[in-house]
Amino acid sequence: MQEAHLFEYAVLRIVPRVEREEFLNTGVILYCRDKRFLQTIITIDTTRLLTFCPVLDLEEVSAHLQSFEQIAIGNTVAGPIARLDIASRFRWLTATRSTVIQSSKVHPGLCTDPQDTLIKLHAQLVL
Repeated sequence: MQEAHLFEYAVLRIVPRVEREEFLNTGVILYCRDKRFLQTIITIDTTRLLTFCPVLDLEEVSAHLQSFEQIAIGNTVAGPIARLDIASRFRWLTATRSTVIQSSKVHPGLCTDPQDTLIKLHAQLVL
């Protein structure tokens, strides 16, 4: 039997009009300390998003979400946050924000394969 590892995840959301507190789930970020794993999967449903908020700048939102991906994998080109240790990057990416891109609260779980768990969470919570 494979050993189960503690993981933490949060759902990434696009909140076009922060004052309305309406959002569309767009990705999942998963951190597993034991496996030294931190990755995101992001899917931008442009049709739904533009129906939700026709004036949203999709290029800008996409660029910000791509920076989340680059910070998660530790790509140093993404700036000083990407150079932090893996736990600090996860905490920064999931910090409370009042911007167009936000994350849910962090939720824990147990997994044997963090990549597989990330894919399943993305399918359940975003697609």
